Amino acid sequence: MRITLIASLLTLIFIMPSFAHEHIRPGLWEVTTRSQLLALVPHIPSEQMQQLSTLARRYGLKLPEIENGSAKSKICITEEMAKQEIPTYFYEDRSGCTVQNATRTGNRYQLDLACFNQHFQGNGFAQGSFTSPENFTGNTEFDSTIGGNLVHASAETSGRWIGERCIAINPLQ
Repeated sequence: MRITLIASLLTLIFIMPSFAHEHIRPGLWEVTTRSQLLALVPHIPSEQMQQLSTLARRYGLKLPEIENGSAKSKICITEEMAKQEIPTYFYEDRSGCTVQNATRTGNRYQLDLACFNQHFQGNGFAQGSFTSPENFTGNTEFDSTIGGNLVHASAETSGRWIGERCIAINPLQ
């Protein structure tokens, strides 16, 4: 029994570091984001939602489906993106945001966000872990000023690989 336990522990010790540096799989991913702010979306008048959709399109984005406080979107991860150690492509250049102080240790990453554009300014922090080449989880904390109002937002994110082919989905740019 003791030898089996030691052998199992040694196996885990040798397997974990090799997984820790694996890259995520390229292809189609489904990303789910949950937050208290998203739970308020049903209370936003349709006219304002249309304005938000228009603003998102200006940045080359499409608002995802939002239901029960969660937003689901599909994104295409290219081979080049999948080879990156830190998934800055989820954050960088989205709505004027830049990534700073990005680090990765094993299967965990963390980074700071700085966003400055005509609609909002703010700073935040994101961290997450790759639980396998086909799954990740993470969270983001963000403080910003929107229209002169201070806003604090936090979100939990999870992603899962769907398949190799990115049909009708453009890669993040």
